[in-house]
Amino acid sequence: MTRVAAIDCGTNSIRLLVADADPATGELVDLERRMTIVRLGQGVDRTGRLAPEALERTFAACREYAAVIEEHGAERLRFVATSASRDAENRDEFVRGVVDILGVEPEVITGDQEAEFSFTGATRELTGRDDLAKPYLVVDIGGGSTEFVVGADHVRAARSVDIGCVRMTERHLVHDGEVSDPPSEAQIAAIRADIEAALDLAERTVPLREARTLVGLAGSVTTVAAIALDLLEYDPAAIHHARIPYHRVARITHRMLTSTHAERAAIPVMHPGRVDVIASGALVLLAVMERVGATEVVVSEHDILDGIAWSRA
Repeated sequence: MTRVAAIDCGTNSIRLLVADADPATGELVDLERRMTIVRLGQGVDRTGRLAPEALERTFAACREYAAVIEEHGAERLRFVATSASRDAENRDEFVRGVVDILGVEPEVITGDQEAEFSFTGATRELTGRDDLAKPYLVVDIGGGSTEFVVGADHVRAARSVDIGCVRMTERHLVHDGEVSDPPSEAQIAAIRADIEAALDLAERTVPLREARTLVGLAGSVTTVAAIALDLLEYDPAAIHHARIPYHRVARITHRMLTSTHAERAAIPVMHPGRVDVIASGALVLLAVMERVGATEVVVSEHDILDGIAWSRA
């Protein structure tokens, strides 16, 4: 067994996995999973730069994770940064801060690399299941971007497009620093138009409609699943590999788009950092299901973080 640590720093959250990996058996045993909403991508779509307060929130989380990694004695660490830091003019400032705290340089990976890690993490344990037909379409709805990957045992095609839940919210729902509550029909239509254009772009290289099983990843999807399951508290074990039908996703998306901030915040499984962006994230999921004709989405708690960990093992 090799003890590894993986950090995934996205637009909305930064996450840590410390695990024991056994390449011989394909087993990944979790020792610690953590997630912190840092909103690193705050304002990046508008300014092209990482905000000072967003950087400080992220560095604070890195200091906390450094202590956890040291406590568990992980032998190897890989730090991967995604959409927000790809887009930022001042990403060198971000890199220096991470190196100072964790001793490793964050890899600002491409969208295609991000998709590869997501596919590996999400599908590795689905191998051999007769109830889930191949090929899979893995959809990772992040804060700044969404990754689409089609494959069976290996990746066949992948594409990253800029329709993350934070990006869509900041682009269409924020005015004078306030999020529309709830959004207008015109604002919803504008988000839908961006999503449909991005799906057109993704379909140029990824055969979305050829997939037999839709696998959904990341916080927007898992939050929709938790609501669909009527959970009173967030339970990863109950959510992992839950199969959520289209009609439930459609109903929840409508609820998110027509509710107020207070109503969304009152949902027991809603993380405070997702209250303002869940409507956009749910809308991305719904649009994907409609585009590919999916009757359900298989929800995975294992994703890019697990793929990063395997890459270090």
